[in-house]
Amino acid sequence: MAVFIKHSAGGTAFIKEAMSARETNYWAVKQAESGKGFTLDYTHAAERYTTYSSYKVGSNGYLLAGSQYYGVTDFDNAFSFTLPLYSGGSLEGQIDEAKLNLKVSDLTLEATKQQLKQTVVSDYFSVLEYKNNLEVSQETVANYQNHLANVQLEYSAGTVAKTDVLASQVSLADAQASLIKVQNSWDLAVATLNNAIGLPLESELTLKDELAYEKNELTLAACDQYALQHRPEMAEYQAQIDIAKAGIDVAKAGKRPSVNLVATEDWYDSDFPGTDNNNWSVGLATSWSILDSGLVDSKVKQAETSLNAAKISADQERDTIRLEVRQYFLSMREAEKRIETTKVAVNQAQDNLRISEVQYKTGVGTNLDVLDAVLSLKEAKTNYIQALYDYNTSKASLDKAMGK
Repeated sequence: MAVFIKHSAGGTAFIKEAMSARETNYWAVKQAESGKGFTLDYTHAAERYTTYSSYKVGSNGYLLAGSQYYGVTDFDNAFSFTLPLYSGGSLEGQIDEAKLNLKVSDLTLEATKQQLKQTVVSDYFSVLEYKNNLEVSQETVANYQNHLANVQLEYSAGTVAKTDVLASQVSLADAQASLIKVQNSWDLAVATLNNAIGLPLESELTLKDELAYEKNELTLAACDQYALQHRPEMAEYQAQIDIAKAGIDVAKAGKRPSVNLVATEDWYDSDFPGTDNNNWSVGLATSWSILDSGLVDSKVKQAETSLNAAKISADQERDTIRLEVRQYFLSMREAEKRIETTKVAVNQAQDNLRISEVQYKTGVGTNLDVLDAVLSLKEAKTNYIQALYDYNTSKASLDKAMGK
């Protein structure tokens, strides 16, 4: 079954979506980290303009005739180097947010894989269930056929009435119709599993496993504690809380100054490319918002509200996880009890069928006793298979609820 899960394609779209989100957040981290690095910019400017070498201005402010002007060409090349020295915690907070978002993506991907695993396991157990039900239905048809053959012999000998033959034929026809339905359910279960594991729907599967009972020794308290420690959703919501806290730090950074190291190197000339003259400068550029009409305070309050919402969501998720664990644990234990009782019922139904057949052949029992015994055996085995299926699926669901 592990190889089915490894190559499952039924949830490929969800896996790809989660991986795409992770890739986006990975590069978001790189983008945030680049904010603390230096930047080096280059600009080149080329311009042509006119200026006056001598001019006369009239009383009206306009140039008088005789003013002279000439064209000027300038070329400029400049490099600008900037390095953030202090951002008030803004850059650091943005980096923390980006890393936490990446962590959330990893946890979401893990949760998606776990959900896919549960889906495949459930489909796998469904195939095993219908495989067993198919065998029971085939056995039931065979039992009715054998009994009908005995009834026909007794009827030929004149020891039973025609009604016994007719009743046996009706029971056999009902069993054959039921077999057709179970065969269809088996085909659909196989197709569903094929789809989940990425095989063509018509593929034939040879399953080596059986629908069996393996006792789970864990207690509810142990399952509950394990789930709170290992469910990826719990870590995801804790990361959301940390993201909200980082958002508060980023918002508060607006009240603090920022300091950058700035250096420039500039060449200019009237001849292309403009590298004859040179100017350079090195300095610190500091900015500090003194008055912002409450903008930063509003951002802080908004971030604090997001933190409270994240905490509430985490508490709700914790309760949901604990409820899931309890639900599947109790369902598993309930199915476990049914396994024991239905197993006993199967043995009793088998004995009842043998006794009924012997009594009918000896003339002590009735035809209806045998027909009822065959039906009771089918129901007992079906209930036993259902109990095994419910136990295994509840156990698988419990594993998923625990974050295994």
